[in-house]
Amino acid sequence: MKYCNNRNESSLASTLKTLLFFTALMITVPIGLYFTSKSYVFEGAFGMSNRDSYFYAAIVAVVAVHVVLALFVYVAWNEGSRQWREGKQD
Repeated sequence: MKYCNNRNESSLASTLKTLLFFTALMITVPIGLYFTSKSYVFEGAFGMSNRDSYFYAAIVAVVAVHVVLALFVYVAWNEGSRQWREGKQD
């Protein structure tokens, strides 16, 4: 019973680490891409106006949010199926 409890605790710790990692990604990636693409790509490289660059940078940030969410779902799905397979073999 002690082995099962340790495995559950390590599984919980792994899940928490994954959740915290993707939470940090969800905060930093869209905001970073928004300001970077606005300043350097749309206003700098393409020479767009301030108003237009806001619009396109927001689109980049929204796409980034969807990519991070898709990665989270993929990782969570694979982690859950891996834990299910390990539990079923016992």
